[in-house]
Amino acid sequence: MQVCFQGVLMSARGERVSSIVKLARGDMSQRAFGIELGVSSTAVQHWENGVSIPETKHLSSIATRAGYTLQQVIEFIEGGDLPEADIIVLMTRQIKKLSFKQIALIDRAVSDRLMAIAESAGR
Repeated sequence: MQVCFQGVLMSARGERVSSIVKLARGDMSQRAFGIELGVSSTAVQHWENGVSIPETKHLSSIATRAGYTLQQVIEFIEGGDLPEADIIVLMTRQIKKLSFKQIALIDRAVSDRLMAIAESAGR
């Protein structure tokens, strides 16, 4: 099956590559995501438009950012299903989207919780 996206015919494999790249990129710009992976924003755009597939080293980084193993992502691209993400992976994805101020609040809550655990262990 092929889907037309901005004038480009996208295969099912291209659709799957696009979805995993977008999941890994989150709210980052294509440029920032490309810099993080060591590729151009054009390469990221091509992946998201189903024009090309990332090299294995980039696909590995994409998989890690999305909370999956390289093998899981390859199986997904080939037509398999992605496993359900666990709660920690989901929380991490959300944290990556937060502002500095929001992260500071979480840091404070975690610090308070660790201090409480340390104090109760000392009794």
